[in-house]
Amino acid sequence: MDATEMLARHAAALERRRPLEPVWQACYDHVLPGPAAAPALFDATAADGAEQLAASLLAELTPPWSRWFGLAPARPVEDRAAAEALEDAAATLQGHLDRSDFTIEMHQAFLDLVVAGTGLLLVEEAPLGEASALRFTAVPVRSAVLEEGPDGRLSTIWRQARLTAAQIRARFPGTALPAADAEDPAQHPVLEAVWPERGMTRYAAILADPATPLLLAEGRFAESPAIAFRWLKAPGETYGRGPVMKALPDIRTANRVVELVLKNASIAVTGIWQAEDDGVLNPDTVKLVPGAIIPKAPGSAGLTPLAAPGNFDVSQLVLQDLRARIRTALLADRIGPLQSAPMTATEVLERGAQAARLLGATYGRLQTELLTPLVTRCLAILRRRGEIPPLLLDGRDVALRYESPLARLQGRADAANTLLFLQAVGALGGNAAAQLDAAAATRWLAKTLGAPAEVLVPTNPIRE
Repeated sequence: MDATEMLARHAAALERRRPLEPVWQACYDHVLPGPAAAPALFDATAADGAEQLAASLLAELTPPWSRWFGLAPARPVEDRAAAEALEDAAATLQGHLDRSDFTIEMHQAFLDLVVAGTGLLLVEEAPLGEASALRFTAVPVRSAVLEEGPDGRLSTIWRQARLTAAQIRARFPGTALPAADAEDPAQHPVLEAVWPERGMTRYAAILADPATPLLLAEGRFAESPAIAFRWLKAPGETYGRGPVMKALPDIRTANRVVELVLKNASIAVTGIWQAEDDGVLNPDTVKLVPGAIIPKAPGSAGLTPLAAPGNFDVSQLVLQDLRARIRTALLADRIGPLQSAPMTATEVLERGAQAARLLGATYGRLQTELLTPLVTRCLAILRRRGEIPPLLLDGRDVALRYESPLARLQGRADAANTLLFLQAVGALGGNAAAQLDAAAATRWLAKTLGAPAEVLVPTNPIRE
């Protein structure tokens, strides 16, 4: 794909995105307003719920300073050294994630996911000498243009920026800029793109001048450095739909109701007054403060309070219902922090099962579009640096195991069913218990519950 074709494809993809931009802007204005937000905000229910949901996703999917993934042989093997090598590789990757800015940037990407329905995370290799080999950047979805590939994933990603000539030379060394633009302080449009091609990921950056586009850099990646993921997706659409977008009508209505309540409260406090034009009372100089003396002509009525047309008490019922629906749409009462007394173990399991049901489809999509490409890309960087052995997550030799709190819910349910079966068989006694393989059951429970390989006795221990 040459520079001219890149400009044409980007323009077409940008045109397809334009109908979504007003909806995105409304969502950000009501949930993550900027310094100069267009609408006046009076209710913070949606902003609080969106922040809680993003924090909960971070804690449930990629918890900070905790192992949320694991590497294991795809098939049972007798060689314990292979399993320990994979465990060491997973520990190495976890150490690089802990020393990097992953938690900060991942939380920002989750905020974009909750508000706009689509998140974008850039995974790059850090320069040599830094504490971590990984560098993460949460790219605002509004600054990127996405295209869906044949496999249904967002595989083609465009990003446009404006850089000066000095910044272009620093980012793309060896670029032959036109002589007239060598010291130009003006900013120039630069278009970057990644797209799949023949099992690899191509990268190209051009000077996006429609008249004379110039290729700045190009290259190939084993795994895509840009990871785009969605909350949910409707048929025929490219970008995702987030919970804030679903709750936007209630968010707008709640904001308007609170505004009317505040206006009604202002009228109730200060009142509405009428005065006779007697030539003595000047309404422009009257101050309604305690202890004020307001002059009036003899025989005139002076200031007279005007009765309000009615109260607005029904607004509290409407507002309570709106806030409850907003919190339900943002899952604030499902996977958020507990606000009541401590729950029993059964209530905790039921709450986790309910969260798994609600987030089942979303978690499946995030696992496919975010977690697997993220681990694969990080392993590719560490493999290129020689910090881990040359392993591939192909599903045939090495399998990726998810160990986040949300992923372990199903494992706990399977383990509970198995333990119930073992207990029932043990109660039968006689020959029934002899049919059980305690060692195999222990290994299966360890694998299901995510126990490390070190806690198990080797199948074939080495004899000295």
